[in-house]
Amino acid sequence: MKRALAVTVRAVAGSNELDVTFTKDRPALVGKHVRLPELGKKPTPEAIAVVRGTGDAMALRRACHDESLHAKLAPQGDQARAIFDAVEQARVESIGSRAMLGVRHNIASMLEERYAHSPLAEVTDRAEAPLADAIALMVRERLTGDPVPRSGQKLVNLWREWIEERAGKDLDQLANAIEDQDAFARLVRQLLSSIELGEELEEQDLDSEEEQDGDDPKGENDEDEGTEDQSQGERAQAEEADQAGEEIEAGESEAATTTSEEVMDPDLDEENAGEARRPDNPFDQAVAEFDYKRYTTEFDEVVAAEDLCDEEELDRLRAYLDKQLANLQGVVGRLANRLQRRLMAQQNRSWEFDLEEGVLDTARLPRLIIDPMQPLSFKREKDTNFRDTVVTLLIDNSGSMRGRPISVAATCADILARTLERCGVRVEILGFTTRAWKGGQSREKWLKDGKPANPGRLNDLRHVIYKSADMPWRRAKRNLGLMMREGLLKENIDGEALLWAHQRLVARPEQRKILMMISDGAPVDDSTLSVNPGNYLERHLRSVIELIETRSPVELIAIGIGHDVTRYYRRAVTIVDAEELAGAMTEQLAALFEEESKRGRRAASRRLLKAS
Repeated sequence: MKRALAVTVRAVAGSNELDVTFTKDRPALVGKHVRLPELGKKPTPEAIAVVRGTGDAMALRRACHDESLHAKLAPQGDQARAIFDAVEQARVESIGSRAMLGVRHNIASMLEERYAHSPLAEVTDRAEAPLADAIALMVRERLTGDPVPRSGQKLVNLWREWIEERAGKDLDQLANAIEDQDAFARLVRQLLSSIELGEELEEQDLDSEEEQDGDDPKGENDEDEGTEDQSQGERAQAEEADQAGEEIEAGESEAATTTSEEVMDPDLDEENAGEARRPDNPFDQAVAEFDYKRYTTEFDEVVAAEDLCDEEELDRLRAYLDKQLANLQGVVGRLANRLQRRLMAQQNRSWEFDLEEGVLDTARLPRLIIDPMQPLSFKREKDTNFRDTVVTLLIDNSGSMRGRPISVAATCADILARTLERCGVRVEILGFTTRAWKGGQSREKWLKDGKPANPGRLNDLRHVIYKSADMPWRRAKRNLGLMMREGLLKENIDGEALLWAHQRLVARPEQRKILMMISDGAPVDDSTLSVNPGNYLERHLRSVIELIETRSPVELIAIGIGHDVTRYYRRAVTIVDAEELAGAMTEQLAALFEEESKRGRRAASRRLLKAS
């Protein structure tokens, strides 16, 4: 059965290179990897149809969707982007449903199962009914002629009258452009304007852009005259890559001018080696410029892991974590040892020359022959520790990380902390979530105050310190088991968590500061998003990231688990499966330290040239 399903997915997608796997993790399509739900030992016909429908949906996405065109036309706002993405998925699924009866039945079964096992099947309040899902189901209804799945009818009925009144004509036009992604996407943008989300589109003259791309012989890419035969999607990707490179270079040059030379220039005076330097423009002043507010911070908490449960429970949770990932620990351990060897190799490549005693420097033998009394002909190897370095691992503790992802993240953080500690690098491990679902006490206070408009963040934050930078690994080991605790993982407000971790880092005395974010999705808090603009949390996250990357000495990197974080962070990597996390973390950290080592060698060369 699995073999037949995998072959069918490749056939529908039109690609023999797809890697199809079956796991208990969330279904996902990233690059050439397709992850489908695991089939039980005795699967029912309904379960088989659901897996088939999931595979068909991903294969159609691969066959009928141009990612570069989608990214070019996608709106910037969070809610508008969610609708845009959901409707595009409905389009590709509808193409297959109209062409193949079996695909039609499979996708219908998948949608029925999806909504039947979610709270949306019995939703009664429009505030709890996602607009993106309602519009996607109505679009599918228009494109295929099939009725809305029974489990999704309550969701659609809450929104149908409102949508039809504002965008009924736009919905009717979509069927005429189902085979043309470009025309379809423009109609969807028109639909978003009709439902009062036009301000999230970040309007631009797309037609004039196309004319410029196709007709302007003296545009910004004069150097690439030989690539005129590229497709539109390839040109868009090349332009985005060039622009990203220019932005990174501009950001690095700006950071170099807005921070002290001691922080950014590896050519350091030894007498200042232990001093922590701050940007010329205080970071706190820039934070105050954000268009973001918190309704109340009265119920927020920053808590140590050992304060959330007793020692006996922590021991039990740690034992459970070790048991869950006994096999993975060997793999992560080997990667960590490889990282340690690479780091230690960089530490032992420094020599002191022109000494009066030590090992004879063979390069100075002619000097010794000319003048036997010359004392400065010896050298001595010295241990060059990395500039005082601290690494913070900030782990998303949201509900979507529950299960395998959070277990792998906890184990990787544990083993890497031990490895870096052996190399003389301090490590801090932090987590972020909320104290309650649906707002908690903050929302209750807002309701008592009469529901003032645009209250800002409306939930109780919980920031967890699993291991402080000064705490030895042996004392913090069991704290990581807390991530396995039922009920800890709730919602995620990434922007404030990133800001909190950053503020802890800049207060440290170390010279070099690295912050690694590990997450599996965009910021989500239903309570906040229900009473603020749909892109409220995402917009704040982008502002915090931009501020850190351009005006802070902290080096920021991100790893996304099944979620593309490259659209947020300049230095980022996206992995398909949680099992790839260990390799991604070690490679990213090793690359950072190798870059530092190269900069140090270049600085030493410059000093020698100046001296000569």
